[in-house]
Amino acid sequence: MNGILIDSCVLLDLFTDDPIWANWSEKILDKYSQTNTLYINSIIYTEVSIGFNKIEEVERAISKCSTINVIEIPREALFLAGKVFLKYKNNHGTKTSTLPDFFIGAHASISKLNLITRDITRYKTYFPSLKLIHP
Repeated sequence: MNGILIDSCVLLDLFTDDPIWANWSEKILDKYSQTNTLYINSIIYTEVSIGFNKIEEVERAISKCSTINVIEIPREALFLAGKVFLKYKNNHGTKTSTLPDFFIGAHASISKLNLITRDITRYKTYFPSLKLIHP
């Protein structure tokens, strides 16, 4: 599968009109939407949906961000996410909210998708072959 997975932080920049990052996020999505298929998965959808009251609002917001396709996470990626999360815990990782990042990183890795994100540290550490598009 060719294309780019969009991390939730990038979409949240746009949805919240983040004063620091909204402009960068808008430009990067516009740039890559010209030559690539853009994707989010169910984890990313869930993370961005928190700020909305109705599913119709989420759908409308996502549809305004170029053409973004929602795709499912392959089982191989789900398995990899669990293994990488275990490695993180064994490396004395203390944050409990990191599991979504491991789902996202594993999905991009298994599906051979690039990842647009601003949060590169964990992805670089646990998915070193993943191609990241970042500031």
